[in-house]
Amino acid sequence: MSSFPPDSPLVDDVVPSPNHEARAAGARPDMLLLHYTGMSSTQAALERLCDPGAQVSSHYLVFEDGRVLQLVPEARRAYHAGVSSWEGISDVNSRSIGIEIGNTGHDFGCPAYPDTQIATVTALCQDIIGRWSIAPGRVLGHSDVAPGRKRDPGETFPWRRLAEAGVGLWVEPEPIIDGTTLAPGHNGPAVADLQRALADYGYGVAVTGRYDETTKEVVTAFQRHFRPARVDGVADASTVRTLRKLLAKKDGPSS
Repeated sequence: MSSFPPDSPLVDDVVPSPNHEARAAGARPDMLLLHYTGMSSTQAALERLCDPGAQVSSHYLVFEDGRVLQLVPEARRAYHAGVSSWEGISDVNSRSIGIEIGNTGHDFGCPAYPDTQIATVTALCQDIIGRWSIAPGRVLGHSDVAPGRKRDPGETFPWRRLAEAGVGLWVEPEPIIDGTTLAPGHNGPAVADLQRALADYGYGVAVTGRYDETTKEVVTAFQRHFRPARVDGVADASTVRTLRKLLAKKDGPSS
């Protein structure tokens, strides 16, 4: 497509991707989804995001030095979420704006995100949230909406720092202590309560009372975002208590 005017004043350049379409049934974005590029370089990621044969894209790409490119207009449906769900919504692409953050990711050792980059990401998120009135509980990682497939933006992403700037929802994780855990193979009411709490927050997990592989994947995604000190898919007391605190904050008057 030809160039278009940027939606955000933080955009340094517009590099149009051909990979987008109309949002379904007049949907408006009410989610903000953060990704890492997960490739050997951010330039390589840019080329892929603009390759018509790849059929992937995002609205924004933020380089390690803080440079911001816009690839798809916010009014259009970019191809960044893939097969995903949140709060029962399966077409996450039609309801979200996607930001790709230049970082080589898990396959290259999960390098730290530079301060300059995170400052820019935070400011871009603030701008998008302000224009679209996106709720804190709907600022998410790719791994939150696709826990069986994705790990980004990863446990090294500074969600706490963003939340302190008004981007996303965060509570202080409960400390890790020895005690009762729920793990794959467990069954019963306690597992059902865990699944119900995760589903109430928005994760795509059925309440079956069986700690199956999907439950492990969702618990792992939750830990990656909200309790990153230990990411193992085992619902220990720290994980469960952090989840309860987060639900209370999401449902409380100040959320």
